[in-house]
Formats: sequence, C-alpha cells, structure tokens
Amino acid sequence: MKTVGQALAENLVARGVDIVFGIPGVHTIELYRGIEGADIRHITPRHEQGAGFMADGYARVSGKPGVVFVITGPGLVNTLTPMAQARADSIPMLVVTGVNRRDSLGKGLGLLHELPDQLGLSATVAKHSEHIGSADDLDDALTRSFEALRGRPGPVHIEVPTDVMALDGPEILSENSPMMRQEPDLREVCEQLSRSIRPVILAGGGCRRQDAALTRLAENLDAPVVQTVNARGLMHGHALTVAASPSLTSVRALLEDADCVLALGTELGPTDYDMYATGTYPEMPNLIRIDICPDQLARHPAKYGLAGDIDSCLPRLAEQATTLSTSEGAIRAAGARDAARVEIERLAPGYGQLIAQVETLRDALPGSVMVGDSTQAIYAANLAYDHDRPGGWFNGATGFGALGYAIPAAIGAALADPGASVIALMGDGGAQFTLPELGVARDENLPILFVVWNNNAFLEIANSMEDAGITATGCHPGAPDFGLIASAYGLDYKCTEPTELATTLAEMPPLTGPMLLEIDMKA
Repeated sequence: MKTVGQALAENLVARGVDIVFGIPGVHTIELYRGIEGADIRHITPRHEQGAGFMADGYARVSGKPGVVFVITGPGLVNTLTPMAQARADSIPMLVVTGVNRRDSLGKGLGLLHELPDQLGLSATVAKHSEHIGSADDLDDALTRSFEALRGRPGPVHIEVPTDVMALDGPEILSENSPMMRQEPDLREVCEQLSRSIRPVILAGGGCRRQDAALTRLAENLDAPVVQTVNARGLMHGHALTVAASPSLTSVRALLEDADCVLALGTELGPTDYDMYATGTYPEMPNLIRIDICPDQLARHPAKYGLAGDIDSCLPRLAEQATTLSTSEGAIRAAGARDAARVEIERLAPGYGQLIAQVETLRDALPGSVMVGDSTQAIYAANLAYDHDRPGGWFNGATGFGALGYAIPAAIGAALADPGASVIALMGDGGAQFTLPELGVARDENLPILFVVWNNNAFLEIANSMEDAGITATGCHPGAPDFGLIASAYGLDYKCTEPTELATTLAEMPPLTGPMLLEIDMKA
C-alpha cells in the first residue's frame, strides 16, 4: 500500500511534473518517501526563496508549472516572496508544504514551525490554496490545484499535515483533463481592424509563445508592435518591432497617433505603462483588448474586451485580420524606436551605455535566455532592448519587483532547457540576496554566465534619494570579493571594465558550465 506522500508524488508525475525544487526537513520526510520512488528529479537550493525563484524561471522557459517542496512554517514564509513575484507575473507555480498534525492546528501549542494560520497566510499571495485533511482529499485537491494553474496562472499552495502524509494513500491516480480554450468570436475585432489606417499592436507576456503568429498578424496589418517587458524577444530585429516601454513619451505618442490599438495578453500594469508614476496612461483610441482573465479586462475597459486564450486567438487573428493601412508601419516603428533611445539618454544619462552592454552580451551568446534582477542594467534594457529569443527575456524588476531573483531563476531556466545558454544579469547588491545559490549551478554544472555589475552600492536607490534631497543612507553595503566567491563555489571567473566587455567575451571559451563575470563599475 502506498502512503499519501507516495500517492502525491505519483500524481505529480501523472500530471507531467519531472523536477521538484526543495529543501527537506523533519516535516516533509514522508513526502520525500514519495519522491524516492517516483520519476522526479530533485534540485536542492540553499534557501527556500531560491527554491521559489528557481521554480519561477523553470516555469517561464518550460511552460510547465514549477514545483516546490518546503517545510511548514519558515519554509512557506521564505517562499512567499517568490510566490508573490509569480502572482504578479502570472507564472504557474505549485508549492507543497507540510503543516503540523491536524489536532494541533490553530491551538497555539508552540510546536516546531507552528504558524497561527498557515493556509490563511499563503492565501494572501496564492491564487488557490488547499488543505489535505485525509487521504480521500488528495485527488480532488490536486485536481482543483492544477485547474487553478490554468487560465491566468499564478502560484498555488497545498499543505499536508504531518500525520496525514504517512496514511494509506488512494489507489486511483488522475491526470490533467484537456484544457478547454476560450474561443471568442473575433468578427467584430477583425471588422474594426479592417477599417484602421494606423493600427498599433501592444504585445504582452501572454504572446510569448506565439512569435510566428504575431509576426504574421503585424505584417498583415502593417502595424508597429510595442512589446512589454515580458514580451521581449518576439519579432527580434523586425522592421515593425518597437521593443521599448509604453511608459516612454515617444512610445505613447505612437499609441496616441494610432486609430486602433490591439492589446494582446497584457494587463496594462503600471510597471510597464506608467513606470514614472505619473498617474496617467497613454490615450489609446479604439482600444481592443484580448486577455485570458475577465477580471483584468474589467480593470481597464476598452471599446472591445474579449476574454480569450492568446495561444488560440492570435493564430486565428493572423489568418483573418486585414487592414487599410498605407504601408507606413515600418516608418512609424522606426521613428518610435529612434525617439525612445534619445529620450532614455535624456531621462537617465548612462542608460544608453548599459543597454549597449546588454546588447554586447546578447550578441556574444546569441539565442540565450537572459534573466535579470532589479538592477540598473535591467531598468535600462526594460526601457528599450530587443532580445533575440522569444520568451527569453524576463526579470524581477517589474510587477512585484523582488531583489535576488536572477541567480536562482537563471538556474531554473537552465534546467528547463538543457541545450540553452543562460545569462543572469544582476548588481552587486541584489546578487547578495541569493548568492549561495551559485552552489546549485555548480552542483548541476549548468551553462550559466552570471554577470555582476559591481558599483559597490544600491546605486539606483542612492540616486533616487539624492534626487529627492535626502542623503543616501543604507545604500552602500560592502560588496564581497567576487573572484573569491567564484573560487569558493568552483566557478570560472573573469573581471572586466565596461569598455573591455566585448573583448573579454570574445576571448572567453565556450560556456560549458557556470561562470561569474564581474563588470567593475567602481572606477
């Protein structure tokens, strides 16, 4: 007879799970009995926050839910930050925890790892939460949890009491039911597009797996395509691509000049559309929105708002939509791109150089997945940068905006696509949030280039404080010797100045394992 812990693992395998990120503890031992006998690869991070961010990076690249196993109490609490980042960016994540025995819950007995209400705590960030109170609950709880990962995804939490894990488990295993895609009627949208002369497409993260369909639609409409951060990498180098932030005045001008704006798979969130916190959005005439989440559609009304799955709707639009556009789309797109670069250098002197450094990294390792932290090079590139791999540019600087994201998320990305090179971009401050996870990259011998811009400061915050007339306080934590850090974790190491970056990259051997590259910004 299998236990509940074993049945749980077998159910996960039946639903396509092949990797679990977790740190075992006394409250999850019986769950690991299940992993031992299942076809699941276990990755051991150095901290539960790292486990959550690894699951996030894995999910973004693989398209499958990232799965985390952590203990009750501090294990869950340490995972809440990655769960909140996943919730903000609509990333599918399943977090499985233990919880204390059933007869103790809510009684404040002072048990090890006790929380007053663990399920209630997780519900503050989880899209869906489940408590498995008996063996009979397991199958339905898993079914509801995986259903919750569909549609607009996010983090889901399941807790299993320690006295339930070892009970006799159910014999019946369920698999995921086929997903019923939302298929809205697109005729009115196509009719509106057919009358437009200056259309523009807004592509959000929901488009990340539809590069070919988006390209065809843009060409059919002769429409510039403005990409949010999570859509970067689509239509790389195309004449209609505007890989620049709709927060910029120059890009807003393109949107406001359009006679029809088609917004696909974007929540119109302020970290993309109002990052300067002006309280304003671009005026978009004849706005058409297609999004998988009806709640999101209601938050930003449009002339047409259709609830639909972009993976289904976008290919259909590419087949059906035409326009009266007068073949000036590429000219309008080029004007917006050029104006954006000029505007960025005026808004933030030095950002243009940082964007050029990110482009140098891209060109040295083409087709890489680039994973970023909240750091100046990422802030700059999020404003205007054209990546060369669909779905291959993402970072923690938008949405929830967590520091420490890059190192573990890059590890998850590398595990999701073993054939890809991965580049993790971070500052010296953010790197220190999750620095020990470098050990996981070495354990798994992952081809990741960890790039650290070292200015010995939280410089973006220091600048913001000084701009506000406040002395920069708490913004200069001492950076470690990154060469010694690399040596301690068994990573190859290079140090370069910004002006020598291209030469340093050209002289590097092929990336066959993890390497740390420090860009010295202190001079």
